[in-house]
Amino acid sequence: MEESATPAPKLPPARERVGPINQRLAALYPEFEGLNHDGSFQLLIAVILSAQCTDKRVNLITPALFARFPTSRDFAECDIKELEQLIKPSGFYKNKAKNIRACCVGMVTRFGGEVPRTLDDLVTLPGIGRKTANVILGHAFETPGVTVDTHVGRLSRRLGLTRHRNPVKVEFALLEIVPQEERLHFSGRLIMHGRKVCVARKPRCEECTIADLCPKIGVKGLAAKRKRKKKTVAPQRTQRAQSKTESK
Repeated sequence: MEESATPAPKLPPARERVGPINQRLAALYPEFEGLNHDGSFQLLIAVILSAQCTDKRVNLITPALFARFPTSRDFAECDIKELEQLIKPSGFYKNKAKNIRACCVGMVTRFGGEVPRTLDDLVTLPGIGRKTANVILGHAFETPGVTVDTHVGRLSRRLGLTRHRNPVKVEFALLEIVPQEERLHFSGRLIMHGRKVCVARKPRCEECTIADLCPKIGVKGLAAKRKRKKKTVAPQRTQRAQSKTESK
């Protein structure tokens, strides 16, 4: 009679694992990539530009941009076509230019040209959602929150830190278990790990520094999905090859 496979050891609750996870990621990413900025206003503009664009590319754009438009009033009164051309390399430049100018109009007319210091005020500005607001509050005003992008959401579920898919619910779930002083850095470390190791379609678990702390939720499903896809693609290729042979 064959011996049954030894069941995987049960992992501690999320609240107990999040500390060791953060410590290991901190050692792996002591300084994660970020946006270059001088003050809260420049950070706000840079974060809007960073949507679906790398921080590296944004950092190449912003020096000339801020030299041309140094204040929120300059952006509020700018020619939209000129702004579009300056930020074009960031992608989706028409929508970003529209949001940046409207956001700066809001800051000038409602907040004296200054960046609001509360999440409730920030999210009333065009182009500013909770994720953007938390980045600004954490980096510019030392009010750490949890920034939830696609990487943070995906890794949080794989790590069993939450089951939620809604970014706001993921944010509040992480606020419950991540110490306040580590929230901003924890988000950044998850983002870096999601880019480099725990990628969406084929996570590299064999080289992951937190693999023993991770229940790998959903990872087996990804592997099974890849196998099914290979089985489907192989017969299709064979059929195409046969068709070409018969047509000759």
